[in-house]
Amino acid sequence: MLTTHHNLTEGITECFQRLKCDAIKAVQMVALSTTLATNAVVEGRGGEVGLLLIGHQPIGELPVKIYEVIGGGHDVGGHPQAELDLTEVRNAIRSFYGKVEAVAISGYFSIRNPEHEQRARELVKEMLDVPVICGHELSRSLGFHERTVTAALNAKLLPTIASLIESVKEVLNKEGLSAPLMIVKGDGTLMSESLAREKPIDTLLSGPAASIFGATFLAKAKDAFVLDMGGTTTDIAVLQNGVPKVNNEGAVVGGWATRVRAAKINTYGIGGDSYLQVNKDNELLIGPQRVWPLALAASKYPHLVEELDCQLNSTNLDSFFGQPSDCYILVQQVVPVELTETEEKAVKILQQRPHTLRFLANEMQVDPFRIGLRRLVNIGIIEKASVTPTDIVIANGRYNQLNREASILGVKILAHKMKKNYQEFLELAMDAITNKISMAILNSVIGIEGNHFNINEDAGAIYFINKVLHPKDEDLLDCNFRLKLPLVAIGAPVQAYLPQVAHKLNLELTIPAYAEIANAIGAASGNVVEVVEVLIKPEYDHFIVHTPWERIKLTSYDEAVEFALTEASKKAALQIEKAGAASYGLVTNQEDIFFEERDIFIETRISVTAIGKPKWLEENLRKGDWHECKKSGSNYL
Repeated sequence: MLTTHHNLTEGITECFQRLKCDAIKAVQMVALSTTLATNAVVEGRGGEVGLLLIGHQPIGELPVKIYEVIGGGHDVGGHPQAELDLTEVRNAIRSFYGKVEAVAISGYFSIRNPEHEQRARELVKEMLDVPVICGHELSRSLGFHERTVTAALNAKLLPTIASLIESVKEVLNKEGLSAPLMIVKGDGTLMSESLAREKPIDTLLSGPAASIFGATFLAKAKDAFVLDMGGTTTDIAVLQNGVPKVNNEGAVVGGWATRVRAAKINTYGIGGDSYLQVNKDNELLIGPQRVWPLALAASKYPHLVEELDCQLNSTNLDSFFGQPSDCYILVQQVVPVELTETEEKAVKILQQRPHTLRFLANEMQVDPFRIGLRRLVNIGIIEKASVTPTDIVIANGRYNQLNREASILGVKILAHKMKKNYQEFLELAMDAITNKISMAILNSVIGIEGNHFNINEDAGAIYFINKVLHPKDEDLLDCNFRLKLPLVAIGAPVQAYLPQVAHKLNLELTIPAYAEIANAIGAASGNVVEVVEVLIKPEYDHFIVHTPWERIKLTSYDEAVEFALTEASKKAALQIEKAGAASYGLVTNQEDIFFEERDIFIETRISVTAIGKPKWLEENLRKGDWHECKKSGSNYL
């Protein structure tokens, strides 16, 4: 079923109603994977965040607009490059009053010494009643910009994941379920709901990671490409020996380089709910923004069919500014931000029921281009409905649910704008969607092989790609690709699009049985894993231990190693218990780095990995009730 982004509780409730499971009360764990964080980053959505940068100006573009730069920060050895001016910090925090829902703090070289981030966090907690996150809590990797982006995105995602968890818990309570809720992380492992609330950034690529493990199980694949097509994104990964590659440097999502450890997944803004637009150059654009399919919107609000029909038959359709198929739906009756006069008028009308943009403009007695609702769409107060790939397959009769009349009207409106007839536009849209998926696969292969260029931006590459995707009888050059690995495709929309993609790229395609629930299967089979990393570096006649929570000076190397191992093990144990494991094992790794030519000691890297099973599974294993643990129908949700 389609995600009810406007009301998550509604969709989750419907899932339970469709489940029809007699043993629902026997469920001992609820495993949840989600694409909400990934989608929010791809679409630029999330809460309003204030960012405190300590010791350095922004190095690159930031995912937030509100930020302050203050003095302080550290050098690579963890020494202060300037003292932290607490008055300056307080003034910066005051500038956030009434503007932000959360605060992110990123200090220069905070992974070598987090003291300035920690002190600033204390002041934020004193002065503002909002969540606060520090960069050193999320990553131990160098890279001030990437760590800053990670902290900012984590703060933006706090309300998104909190809302999801609260919606799930509300439905579980109604169903009388007290089972623990575990959330899938981006590397396919599990964490508790409390940890997910603190670090929602770790759920980036959660959905795709779970899908990959589910696809591996369903297709019994060892070496393959795995493609998961959802509502907002298409996610592509490669399996080697049945295991997906992990990107230890950090996931790149929506163009943002983060320091989130995740399965190596390439994410593209093309899905069943991608926004189809005709631009001023008469070109069809697909995504990355997600909107409601018109068929879904009209199935809930049937009056939109009449408004779309009026739009199609209006005399000024050719001169319409923007997308004439657009409709707007108010999804938050209580608006938490200050509105402009135009926004206030639009919200007042939409509080009654959704409308097309043209209807809204007529009611407000203004031209459509004067209604600026993008801000309210970006922060999730209003959602847009328009033509999507879902509407295309409904309009051409391949999917016979929801309101087909609305899909047909939307397609006719865009066809008119593009100066095509109805059937021409349908064929053009199907071809454009399959071509975009094909390009995503090719770009993924290029990246997997270690190359770093986008074929969409390379004129030479595009020449040959067009020969493959748009072959013409009169062409002198006939091009064909052959990918050596098969493609396993999962997700609800793949039946409509992937056979054509496979034909274009000469792919061996497998769409396994139950492909639409591969994600759930993967979510229910994860381990709980937590990693703590500590660095030991020499400094004059002593050694510095850089932990994720402090910088310690010790006199001897042996003392430093013992301290690092002991404290990292304690921290790993605390983290995995918080993450939801009952019992666990610790795996310790120590790597000594030398400058080989002169046998000079550089540093020692220590990592302690805690690995365990969720509490409910451990309890069954202790009872010897292994058969119960294997009954996925009654023990997993």
